Amino acid sequence: MANHYADQSAQSAQSAQSALSAVPELSDVFYALADPTRRAVVTMLGGGPETVSALAAPFAMALPSFLKHLQVLERSGLIRSRKTGRVRTCELVPQPLSEAQQWLADQHALWEARTDRLAAFVEALHQEELSDAERKQRKPQHKP
Repeated sequence: MANHYADQSAQSAQSAQSALSAVPELSDVFYALADPTRRAVVTMLGGGPETVSALAAPFAMALPSFLKHLQVLERSGLIRSRKTGRVRTCELVPQPLSEAQQWLADQHALWEARTDRLAAFVEALHQEELSDAERKQRKPQHKP
């Protein structure tokens, strides 16, 4: 049993170490997605490339403030932009979203496995308590 936990600890340490290599990019992605304006822009770009003016139109903010949101998205790798003449067009880069989704799926699987093990442990304890109670009931009681 102790060996099993040692193996799990080693696996967890390896997982944590490999996750550290992706942390800065992943942190940038989650930081960028933490803001509702930036999430809305990502949603809009899910339909295809858009000009900055088209992206900014639905938001009640000055263009310089909106451009700061685009800079955060661009630094995180979620979008890229190109300038043709005087028009800047942005497009979604799906790879960082896929990486974030994979990280979340890995975390979900990890916690699901942990809660499954906890449920199995609690059930085993419950069955043990029931067995102990049944044995005590079957034992003949000595009357003095």
